[in-house]
Amino acid sequence: MKLYGSQTSPYVRRIRLLLATTAHEFINLNIFAGEGRQTLAAINPALRIPMLDDVGQVIFDSGVIYRYLAAKLGIAPLSWYQENQLTVINAVSDSLVMLLQCSRSGFDTNDDKLFFNLQRERVATSLYVLEQQAANNEFANWDYVAMALYSLVDWTLFRELLEFDDYPALLAFVAQNNAQPMIKDSDPRLG
Repeated sequence: MKLYGSQTSPYVRRIRLLLATTAHEFINLNIFAGEGRQTLAAINPALRIPMLDDVGQVIFDSGVIYRYLAAKLGIAPLSWYQENQLTVINAVSDSLVMLLQCSRSGFDTNDDKLFFNLQRERVATSLYVLEQQAANNEFANWDYVAMALYSLVDWTLFRELLEFDDYPALLAFVAQNNAQPMIKDSDPRLG
C-alpha cells in the first residue's frame, strides 16, 4: 500500500496513525507546487489528500480510505454516534483549513464577513461539544475517531490557529496520547 499526502495534513495524519502497525509506504507530497502537485493531479481529480493506492486500487478521501481499510483490516465499523463525532471533528478541520487558506491568500479572517463568521461559529460550537465529550472520557479508546481528534487538535496547535485555554480536556487528551504508535513520525512539525 502507498499512502499519498502531506506531513502537515491532519486528514493524512489520521490515516497514518490508523496504519501505524500495517506495512505501507508514505509518499510525502508538496501538493501546492512542482512534482507533488503533478502527482496529486495525476491520481486524484479532486486535488485533495490523502490518497491510498492498494495494488492499483486507488481510494480518495480520509473517510472513504478509513472505510476501505476497516473492511480490509477487519476493523469494526463506526457506530452512528462515532460517525457523528467524526462529522463534528471534520467540521472543525474543514473550517480551520479554509480559514488558514484564506489567511494565506491575504484575507483578514477576523473581518465581520458571513463566510468567516460561519467558520468561526462552527469551530466554537463544535469544539465545545468535543471538549465535553473529552471531559466525559469518550475518546479513551485509541480508535479512528480518537486518531482524527488527536490529529485535529495537534494540527491546530502546530498552526497556532486557536488558544486552547478553554479546552483543558482536549489538551489532556492530546497529552495522554503523545506516546501512541506513529505519533512522533507523523508530527506535522517535521514537514
